[in-house]
Amino acid sequence: MVADLLVRIHRLRLADDVLAGGDLVGPAVRELDTAVAMHRAGGFSEQVGRSLLSAIGELAQIAGWIASDAGLDRRAEEIYQLGISAAREAGDRTSAANLVGSLAYHKTNTGALETGLDLAGAALDEAGDDAPPRAKALFWDRVAWAYAKTGQALPAARALGRASETLSRHGGEEDPSYLYWVDEGELQIMEARVHVELRRPLRAVPVLTEVLGRYDSTHARELALYLSWLAVALADANEPEEAADTARRVLELSADMPSERTARRSHAVLARLRPFRDVQEVRNLIDDYGCQA
Repeated sequence: MVADLLVRIHRLRLADDVLAGGDLVGPAVRELDTAVAMHRAGGFSEQVGRSLLSAIGELAQIAGWIASDAGLDRRAEEIYQLGISAAREAGDRTSAANLVGSLAYHKTNTGALETGLDLAGAALDEAGDDAPPRAKALFWDRVAWAYAKTGQALPAARALGRASETLSRHGGEEDPSYLYWVDEGELQIMEARVHVELRRPLRAVPVLTEVLGRYDSTHARELALYLSWLAVALADANEPEEAADTARRVLELSADMPSERTARRSHAVLARLRPFRDVQEVRNLIDDYGCQA
């Protein structure tokens, strides 16, 4: 049953690549509730119990991520906390650190910047020295993002450097399945996002343009999110026409998508373009989508 649960958890992760949180939150939370009830019922060996707790931790991470994307911020935090407890009880430090880092990212993106920064650093401490390189690279990326959101450019740059250096140590060894998406391309996108946040568009635009040129278009939510940072970077670089064209792609991709993340980014992009409303392309965009700002 635990093995079957792990298969279903990974299917949820893969579904999250192509579906938004509003589409997945119901099944994800039901799966988590069932797994927790299974553990409470008992009737298994200590070894199986640890495996089940570890699986609950993994399930909580993806369920928390999905709940956050669905705009259920408080529920997402509760789910992450449950997962942290389960992973720690299972002795799975890497999973626990991933959950702490996920909670950090959630806090950072919902305005609790200092808490997010503290938790991002705590995830590295939780992971310890033996965590897989891809996990540590991900945790450093979250630290970089938390520093960028608090306007700390130098620490953010250092954290990005640590993420890249750590990922370079990955030698193809088998990692936990929840790290499948962590690669050089994702680190490049985070680096570019940090530069956008720090108002360094000339560093961000080439990287985002190159990575997005080969990005899987079936991952519509992530594509919309990453294009939103490109649109902001173009506006910061005083390229309002191109920024408006990119923003239109964001808004078209996001239309009717049940994702709070894309909704927030759509608002941010439109707000950033408003100072350029005298430019025809921007004015047309605001006329078409201004009600979303």
